[in-house]
Amino acid sequence: MTSAKKARGPLRSSIMTEGVDRATHRSLMYAMGWDQAHLRRPLVAVVNSFNELVPGHVHLQALCQAIKMGIAEAGGTPFEFPSIAVCDGLATGHAGMRMPMVSRELIADSVELMVTAHALDAMVLLTNCDKITPGMLMAAGRLNIPAIVVSGGPMEAGCFQGAQVCYTDLIEAEALVARGELSEEDLARFERAANPGPGSCAMMGTANTMTMLTEALGMTLTDGALIPATHGARVNLARRAGIRVVEMHNEGILPRDIMTVEAFENAIADDMAIGGSTNTCLHLPAIAHQVGIELTMNHFTQISDKTPHLVLLKPAGKYFAQDLYWAGGIPALMGEMARHGLVRPDCLTVTGETIAENIEGRDVRDEDVIHRVARPIGRQGGISILYGSLAPGGAVVKRVAVAPEMMDHSGPARVFDQEETALEAIFSGKIVPGDVVVIRYEGPKGGPGMREQLLPTSAIIGMGLGKSVALVTDGRFSGATQGACIGHVTPEAYLGGPIALAEEGDIIRIDIPGGTVALDVRPDVLRMRKVAWRLPARTELETGCLLERYRRLVGSAMEGARLA
Repeated sequence: MTSAKKARGPLRSSIMTEGVDRATHRSLMYAMGWDQAHLRRPLVAVVNSFNELVPGHVHLQALCQAIKMGIAEAGGTPFEFPSIAVCDGLATGHAGMRMPMVSRELIADSVELMVTAHALDAMVLLTNCDKITPGMLMAAGRLNIPAIVVSGGPMEAGCFQGAQVCYTDLIEAEALVARGELSEEDLARFERAANPGPGSCAMMGTANTMTMLTEALGMTLTDGALIPATHGARVNLARRAGIRVVEMHNEGILPRDIMTVEAFENAIADDMAIGGSTNTCLHLPAIAHQVGIELTMNHFTQISDKTPHLVLLKPAGKYFAQDLYWAGGIPALMGEMARHGLVRPDCLTVTGETIAENIEGRDVRDEDVIHRVARPIGRQGGISILYGSLAPGGAVVKRVAVAPEMMDHSGPARVFDQEETALEAIFSGKIVPGDVVVIRYEGPKGGPGMREQLLPTSAIIGMGLGKSVALVTDGRFSGATQGACIGHVTPEAYLGGPIALAEEGDIIRIDIPGGTVALDVRPDVLRMRKVAWRLPARTELETGCLLERYRRLVGSAMEGARLA
């Protein structure tokens, strides 16, 4: 059933465009080429995250033009303004990785700033990659004006030596060079083949995970997540989104009508079914908070326990985002889940209709890509929340990317106070089977910025240690991560959490089926270590700089690492 439509009230923008005392405002609009007729229509923001630094965003100009065409066609007046967008792939492995999580907050704030300052009536959010999509959804929830999300779509797979490949294959190939199993010349050829064109990386990274969850949440048009970046259908979808946002304005449909508790539960269920990135445990709570909903890790645990794992894409599997699209996409997946009571099909979406109405007639086309609930990949969802003496506040693991022999693992801690020293130890052969690599002081405050540990995790896989070495960190992981990788350890080391007290050789016990991660050290010994503990000497941040301000304001990873 479709929710009742609300009558459209006065234009929000009339506070800027109507009345004798707004002559100066209108004159400024005329200076840009608009006329009075344009100002009497809904003024619609088109937030364009295009830039020439990010493959997922480099092609967005055509989509932006299509959106604006659709807005004008439907009787609105489009106003484009930009959003920043960081490429996690280019930022990883150096100080730049402190910035992506910070950018999420800046994106939300800047959209709020621009829309509020200019009294706009509605908005289309043109996005694609890791922190941009959640940042824009945070803004949508915060502003609560008619809004629709358009993503740039996934990159198509590359081809190297006769096999389909993507970004994650290339990362692991770097370690093969270190092992002497791949020449530098072949690596150079691989570099040119792995990422063949525009779009978000072709795997189950955070970018594609978040656009899939955005569709499950109801904030995109049907198939908005997975139409490939290069397809004409994506331009068509962008134009339809421009039309639809004006209709939403006329119908009075707002983000908080769509982003309900039930909708977030649908998104989490979808997350568990697709084996999505652990970064969703940061982003969904942060988005929900903007609409007054408090998502806890208990939501993730409860939904994971009852949701089977149905899709396995790269890096843990062999399929790509394009394969999921051809198999029926998110509509087919949600249709299969709805038939078994795993999602709520009555939730409203930006189409003005419910999930059930959007997915009617859609079914799974390839059961090797989207498994039936009766034949799941696994009986539980893709992400697990762990607790224990090492992480009394919680930790996160992508269980579907963990080798069976590593689901229950104990080993000596190999302790590093930052990513770079750990990476050097892995590549130099100092990490051996059985070890548990601990990388700390990389949390939201400790980094600051909660750097993802993609290079160390990929190095572990590339060095042939993926089935014998675990990694534990208060930092986070890329969606490209695979292996026994436990992140978001809380309390983080910067706050003196137990991970700060671990010493070289301490035994760490990981029991993913049992939901625990423990530091096997007597409580009295930990108390003595806590008394003696001091923050390690690090280069201090400049007072007032962006990262120093972020460190002061950012909260726990278990609450979405959002700002106070």
